[in-house]
Amino acid sequence: MSDDLPDSLIPYDEIVQEALRAVVGRVLGEVERTGGLPGSHHFYITFKTQAAGVDIPRRLIERFPDEMTIVLQNKFWDLKVSDDQFQVSLTFNQVAALLTIPFAAITAFVDPAVNFALQFQAQADDEAPEPHDEAENDAPQVTSEDGSNVVTVDFGKKK
Repeated sequence: MSDDLPDSLIPYDEIVQEALRAVVGRVLGEVERTGGLPGSHHFYITFKTQAAGVDIPRRLIERFPDEMTIVLQNKFWDLKVSDDQFQVSLTFNQVAALLTIPFAAITAFVDPAVNFALQFQAQADDEAPEPHDEAENDAPQVTSEDGSNVVTVDFGKKK
């Protein structure tokens, strides 16, 4: 194949990203519908805190000015899922907070119980994210092991 392929008139990368984010919505919708997580499933969801539509307390934006990770495991409630976003209540240092997160703001979704992960291209800016601390929303810290089922989609847009 030639490296001189013409630019696609079909936005495949956007279509794939949207479809993968729909996986997150479907999974969270099932958790909402059944009223809890099945078995040992739990989720790490990373999102851009400054993305359009994100609504989180000011103290969390100050602590995580670019990106943060939340854990949906034992201590979450009021999960509500719509076509383009979800809302969930969590505790941070024993203080409850309601978060509204559009699916477009999500950059990673991980279910360590089954070694499943999705990574997304940021839809906001192309700058590298600033380093940040973990969310510490009253859940244990789990790190991914090598060999996870990570799906990364990067079509390498020509500029």
